Amino acid sequence: MQVKYTHEQLKSNQGLTTEEVTERVKQQQTNEIHVGNAKTTWQIIRDNTFTFFNLIFLVLALLLVLVQSYNDLTFLPVIVLNTVISIFQEIRSKSILTKLTVLHAERNEVVRNGKVQEIVTNELVLDDVVLFKTGDQIPADAEVIDGNVQVNEALLTGEADEISKATGDLLMSGSFVVTGKAMARLTKVGDDSYIAKLTAKAKDLGSGEESTMIKSLNRLIKTVGIILIPLGIALFSQSYFLNGNSLKTSIVAMEAALIGMIPEGLYLLTTVALALSAIRLAKKQVLLHSLKSIETLARVTVLCVDKTGTITENEMQVTKVIKAKNNHQTDTELSTLLNDFSQNLAGDNSTMKAMQAYFTQPKQQEADQTLPFGSAWKFSSVTFEHVSYIFGAPEMVLRDDFKDYVDEFIQYTTRGYRVLVIGEYQGEKLKDSSLIAPVRPLGFVLIENPVRKSAPKTFNYFAQQGVKVKVISGDNPLTVASVAKEAQVVGADSYIDASTLSPDEYSVALKKYTIFGRVTPEQKQLFVQELQQQGETVAMTGDGVNDILAMKKADCSIAMASGNDATMHAAQMVLLDSDFSRMPKIVSEGRQVVNNIERSASLFLVKNIFSLTMAILTLLFAFNYPLTPAHITLISLFTIGIPSFLLALEPNAKQINGDFLTNILRRAMPGGLTDMIAVGAIVICGSLFGISTNDIGTATVLIMSAIGFLVLFRICQPLNHFRQLIIIGCVSGIIITTVLFGSLFGIKSISLVALGFAVVLFLTADSILTHTTFWVDRLFKKMKFHFDK
Repeated sequence: MQVKYTHEQLKSNQGLTTEEVTERVKQQQTNEIHVGNAKTTWQIIRDNTFTFFNLIFLVLALLLVLVQSYNDLTFLPVIVLNTVISIFQEIRSKSILTKLTVLHAERNEVVRNGKVQEIVTNELVLDDVVLFKTGDQIPADAEVIDGNVQVNEALLTGEADEISKATGDLLMSGSFVVTGKAMARLTKVGDDSYIAKLTAKAKDLGSGEESTMIKSLNRLIKTVGIILIPLGIALFSQSYFLNGNSLKTSIVAMEAALIGMIPEGLYLLTTVALALSAIRLAKKQVLLHSLKSIETLARVTVLCVDKTGTITENEMQVTKVIKAKNNHQTDTELSTLLNDFSQNLAGDNSTMKAMQAYFTQPKQQEADQTLPFGSAWKFSSVTFEHVSYIFGAPEMVLRDDFKDYVDEFIQYTTRGYRVLVIGEYQGEKLKDSSLIAPVRPLGFVLIENPVRKSAPKTFNYFAQQGVKVKVISGDNPLTVASVAKEAQVVGADSYIDASTLSPDEYSVALKKYTIFGRVTPEQKQLFVQELQQQGETVAMTGDGVNDILAMKKADCSIAMASGNDATMHAAQMVLLDSDFSRMPKIVSEGRQVVNNIERSASLFLVKNIFSLTMAILTLLFAFNYPLTPAHITLISLFTIGIPSFLLALEPNAKQINGDFLTNILRRAMPGGLTDMIAVGAIVICGSLFGISTNDIGTATVLIMSAIGFLVLFRICQPLNHFRQLIIIGCVSGIIITTVLFGSLFGIKSISLVALGFAVVLFLTADSILTHTTFWVDRLFKKMKFHFDK
């Protein structure tokens, strides 16, 4: 809705001319902020190429070239491909999301050449004259030159109080307009604005949230990075100096162990899966401000929703006007009063828009004074000839007298209507939001929001998934409960008036009740914090400025695009079509990413755990490491790399439980330990029976491949057609590759004795895997028990 200003107001504030705008653009005095987290293409290439592990791989490759072991360089194409894919996917996702962001960019109404026009926020320039209305976020520091507004600076100061701003007052960028309208001239733009400097400070302090998965992987990679170099030096020294092996043999053995320990594809798999998920969601009209939100929403245990715009449609409509019993006005006189009341206020909120759509006659009297609606006081006021009339929530307007009049409208509240009272203030002319004297009710206005047709199905989904729903609204609790019941929210009969609660009672109330009415913005924020203290992962949806404080505190915040710019700016994700029924698809998308990455990550860690334990075993018993880098590449390609990426694409809406790192370690350890036991047995038996190094290496590849597919088979349970194809395809792939290109991967002929050992160990592998799984599960349960205690 456009901010309306008279011809005289625009004439006195004609704004900048086209020439002045062009000059400011040349001087880079625009509202373009350069302290954001968006990477350039070069930064993406640099960050994915110049990594710690890529440096390690480069050094390893140079060492292999030095000793002319070219066959063992087969890991290089995989590393290069990993890097290229990572760069391509990040650039592609950045491009798609940037286009989507531009398409739905925040806009402002600005006066230029004496005319009002709408432009993208970052195209504003210094000294632009901007028009602000309720719900707008202040895009740059400005000075009010006409009008007055109530602003909330909570995002900047943490204080939720609504502050009045009139001509000459300064508006801080990042604050948002709660009520009123104003014309302001921009005094500081772009990187010079308050919000930009605040953002820069936050960035310097290490802002930028990461998902639980990425944090866990970073922790894992950091640990591997610490032990990698000293372990490599120890392995080389043991092989070259103690065992007397050649330089080439020692370097090849050392590199095989180190390459096996590096989870090079795991981080790529995670980032690519998250990026692809963001792209899929973008195509479903969901804009992500943070990749973290995909995972967080999938882990949500409590969903806090507002009534309006979430359960119900956005548009309000006046249904009926009921005259109060003690009002001696005629129906016509009451309608005329309501008409004049609504026509004297700006239609800058959904309630007043509904009133102005219902009362459409030209106003018969001009107001002496007006007080716009404020979320803190929940009423508006208009004064005619020194008599003030109040319009708002009955509890807030009638206060102590509420119980005397509740019988006149309670029947409508229980039927889901929102009831507002119009009354005459019994004191002197009202000057601010402080009601000291009583208010005599003149009539009640019934307003309704139709429940979304998709709401019951959506809330049934969350009930089935074990996600608790809390409906937190500023409306009457009876009205909210009635609407929630129609939307089939579980526990809709359990409601309470939040204005009757003290902070000490929040904890018990949040456990007991589902519906909360008459909730203030500050209470919404405290409710979210209290739920988090109870161990819940909280998602908050909203579309109004009164939701922002709670959304900033929530683990995951979802805004409706039909709301205002400030709300969308504060949210981690935005539903561009404002359709709440998309939430199950978003949750399913998140669960697919997390569950599939957990499963695939287990495959990667099997190799890492084996390599680490085998390296330690090699150092302890002073035998030669049995594998080469080429062997590791072949085994990894078909038992880990290809199946993990394919499995990550599979739909998976299973509920997420437990810690990411704990889950993958618990799944991976049995396979890694089974590999270590089997390979250790081959090496020991080989040395006892005089089997050649080549035979031991080939037998090791056979048994590790077999165990790898055994682990893959177990992870793919229950089998379906897609998973069967993956297993069959990968088994066929490794057989064909070995037959056709065996020498490239260091696979040579094998003696019957070595083959016999491999067969025997394969036959016992399932039993070993079953026993190691049992003991690992027992260990983790014991650790969890001690941790919980």
